[in-house]
Amino acid sequence: MLEEKKTKVKVTFFVILVGISCMLAAMVTDHWTVLSPPFDKFNATCETAHFGLWKLCMKTIFMVEEDPEGQGCGPISLPGAKNCSYFKHFTKEEEAKGFEAKTQKEYNLSAAAIAVFSLAFMTLGLLCVVCSFGKGRDYLLRPAGMFFAFAGLCIIISVEVMRNSTKRMIDSEETVWEQYYYSWSFECACTSFVLLVFSGLSLLIISMPQMPRNPWETCMDAEPDSMEPLD
Repeated sequence: MLEEKKTKVKVTFFVILVGISCMLAAMVTDHWTVLSPPFDKFNATCETAHFGLWKLCMKTIFMVEEDPEGQGCGPISLPGAKNCSYFKHFTKEEEAKGFEAKTQKEYNLSAAAIAVFSLAFMTLGLLCVVCSFGKGRDYLLRPAGMFFAFAGLCIIISVEVMRNSTKRMIDSEETVWEQYYYSWSFECACTSFVLLVFSGLSLLIISMPQMPRNPWETCMDAEPDSMEPLD
């Protein structure tokens, strides 16, 4: 691999590592969406929720004054008793208070499965990039770029599934939630999508054969093909 190309690959590889870190942070945390019920009382408690791909957390907050950001019960950073459970919103409906259990199960399992696919694509892409630094293995940059582009597409699909899940709960008459906003885990996933798709396309461009700087001159300088005389 030429030194100039190797430098470009190293810079792209650093961006890829940042994107993967953002996606891992999004996958293991539970601050994709914060939900809040209607609340107009003060000096009283209210219950808010935040969830991610794997876990739901319910938090009881004592409200003294109105939230300056207009988010109803909250903000979520206020102190309060918190109860988190893995897949609690996937269990029986009577245990999933305030949630549509069946809807959440379908949407969240789909989003989690798609996120796992993106993780598999990222792993394959990493292996291809690392192996491409070997002598004569530049060709691995092309599949690496495709793997990272596929990973980015899986991430944005997972984000869209979670967004539709939240909208479905807010619009449902069976839930108590009326206000919501997307938190930092959601932003990490979106950032990962942008970085991985950009890096994947960059690797595809880097892997393309280099065009001659002056193609006309190159053609004219080429030696003519030797022709054997006919008998």
